[in-house]
Amino acid sequence: MQPDIELNVLTGKEDSLAQGSTWSMRDAGYDAPGRRRGPVSPFGRWVEGFRRDPNSRAKRADHRRDGMGGPMDRRSSAASGGRHRGAHYFDLHAANLGTANTMLSRELKGRHLQMIAIGGSIGTGLFVASGKALFLGGPASVLIAYTFIGVMLYCTVQALGELAVVFPVAGSFSAFSTRFLDPAWGFAMGWNYALQWLVVLPLEIMAAAITIGYWNATIDRAIFVTIFLVITITINLFGVKGYGEAEFVFAIIKVTAVVGFILLGIVINIGGTQNEGYIGGKYWQNPGAFHHGIKGLCSVFVTAAFAFAGTELVGLAAAETANPRKSLPTAIKQVFWRISLFYIVSLTLVGLLVPYTEPRLLGAKSIVDASASPFVIAIESAGIGVLPSVMNSVILVAVMSVGNSAVFGSSRTLAALADQGQAPRVLSYVDRRGRPLVAILVASSLGFLAYLTDIDEQSDVLGWLLAVSGLSSIFTWGSICLAHIRFRKAWAARGRSLDELAFRAQAGVVGSWIGFSFNVLVLVSQFWIAAWPVVTGGPDDPRTPGAVAKSFFLEYMAVPIVVVFWLAHKLWFRTSIVRIEDMDIDTGRRDFNLPILLAQEVEEKRYWPRWKKVYRFFC
Repeated sequence: MQPDIELNVLTGKEDSLAQGSTWSMRDAGYDAPGRRRGPVSPFGRWVEGFRRDPNSRAKRADHRRDGMGGPMDRRSSAASGGRHRGAHYFDLHAANLGTANTMLSRELKGRHLQMIAIGGSIGTGLFVASGKALFLGGPASVLIAYTFIGVMLYCTVQALGELAVVFPVAGSFSAFSTRFLDPAWGFAMGWNYALQWLVVLPLEIMAAAITIGYWNATIDRAIFVTIFLVITITINLFGVKGYGEAEFVFAIIKVTAVVGFILLGIVINIGGTQNEGYIGGKYWQNPGAFHHGIKGLCSVFVTAAFAFAGTELVGLAAAETANPRKSLPTAIKQVFWRISLFYIVSLTLVGLLVPYTEPRLLGAKSIVDASASPFVIAIESAGIGVLPSVMNSVILVAVMSVGNSAVFGSSRTLAALADQGQAPRVLSYVDRRGRPLVAILVASSLGFLAYLTDIDEQSDVLGWLLAVSGLSSIFTWGSICLAHIRFRKAWAARGRSLDELAFRAQAGVVGSWIGFSFNVLVLVSQFWIAAWPVVTGGPDDPRTPGAVAKSFFLEYMAVPIVVVFWLAHKLWFRTSIVRIEDMDIDTGRRDFNLPILLAQEVEEKRYWPRWKKVYRFFC
């Protein structure tokens, strides 16, 4: 088909959706055995699954020239309502169609989403990096910073839930930035998010190999890098269902471990350790609740953001969920419990059990070294023999889980960028099982950087990888909040009622403003800490102007990366901020018969007991 004919096909499909059709490019039972013709051997089915989905040819729409697609002529530009401002035209409507009509398989179930929301990204950020945060800021700073970021994340994820339920499109928040903010900013946010997870994969595999050193420091780490890399790639080659099932198991293990630590921590705090009796809050008195003053508090913000990174993955998974209107709101509400229980409560106990003067907090070679985990230190200090090894095993599971999520997050974002014409088209290749195969392979290939774990400059490698991903989440979360604010303006401008939304953010637009403001504050505080770092008195303190400049660049490197991507797209396509009256609030909506569905739900809720109404509000 010619590009304009292909676009007309997609437009017709979208119009049928607007009239109430439940059509989608790939239905939940697309790969059912009944669709196959003739007997096929298991090996034949396996090989056949890697072929391109035949329906993908009907959705292909080129937005760019020069290797990423053919040129869009000006008649197509005018037909799509775009404004042509230069030689290179970015068709926003075609980009919206590309993400709305995704070929990705929709096999994630409600239980998968709930466990992804509750424990999907609990990893080194909580179990290990919190030790660095405790040393830099003290227990009170850890509690304040993690609560601050937790409130911001609660507002952000609520906004994301509202957008993702209305528009369960591929790419989720990066696509929302393109649709509601500016295509150039969406391009920058998409690549920012993809790069974040691309570098997290080798980082987490290195962390897993380093964790093995807790039991045997002399073993060859490259062996375990290979094992963990093969496991991660294999899981993701099973498609979204494999990812969901793996995360379901990983999350159960992590949640069980955190709950167990909370109960054990209470017992240790009350009963005391082998060397002393009741602990209580004495470490808040001596050595104290704060360390390094206000700078110590600000330095904990980015560590906390790193710990919460991945919370937004539940929104990215909406495009691969069979019924996001039902399963996504429940999963979104679970984030509140994850923040309050697994982060705030557990870190409060860590601050009660481990003083910030504990030398083992500084004994790690990097923030992914499990030997510096305050969770492990707390258990070791209590003199409990086997539990430190159990906790390290949980950390090993956690880093494998985050590595698994890294491939999922980066591959889906790369595929969505290609669907919008913002990445090489080959990345949009989706096979017959609904897997973005090329994007998965590209994402997995970055994992081979983990073999650098055995070199002497390992800490420098980890530092550069962390520099790329450090502030990336802050930009993503701020963009989600801003996109939600502008979506609500466009929704109201079209005369739509909030009652027409299948799920409304509990914090509303006010919550999005709070989330956006908090993100800006974190960026400002991080700039201050990067320019004038905390002086710890340790050997790693930057002592020369060159060392300070390097430290600043490592801490703030995500900012120039985002600016470069945004500026390159802006100069090439000359796009402008999407006006409220031009925003597309229909393409990609899956449920158009909401009044009937919502009326049925209201009728059902009338007969609920009060306890169930309260429970469903929070859960």
